[in-house]
Amino acid sequence: MKTIHAAALTLAIAIALSSCTPKMMFGTSSIVPAASGEVHVKKDKNKNYIVSVDVQNLAEASKLTPSKNIYLVWAESSEESAKKLGQLVPTGKVLKAELKATTIAEPRTVFITAEDNADVLYPDGQIILTTRK
Repeated sequence: MKTIHAAALTLAIAIALSSCTPKMMFGTSSIVPAASGEVHVKKDKNKNYIVSVDVQNLAEASKLTPSKNIYLVWAESSEESAKKLGQLVPTGKVLKAELKATTIAEPRTVFITAEDNADVLYPDGQIILTTRK
């Protein structure tokens, strides 16, 4: 009986671990050197990927040179090129921003660009932070 429970527990742990990818860290930005953050990706019960982006010290886009209006988060997967996940708005003393988004393809790279408007279909502005090595 103990072996059945041990096998079931081992199987449950293996399934839980396979539904998550390791967290991805953003590299240091030459444009906003104080900015830092990470990305967590989890697979949900519908086999979609939940992407959670957390960044700190992300200067307001209007203070960049050249000045921009917004930050957009993008994900690239092995199946598709850059897909827009959403907008980041840094707030508070530590200029923190968070985003949760869903995508059907597992992200291999997540990056943040500074853009003039949210209507862009493809990344057009400077890449501020990226998980690409």
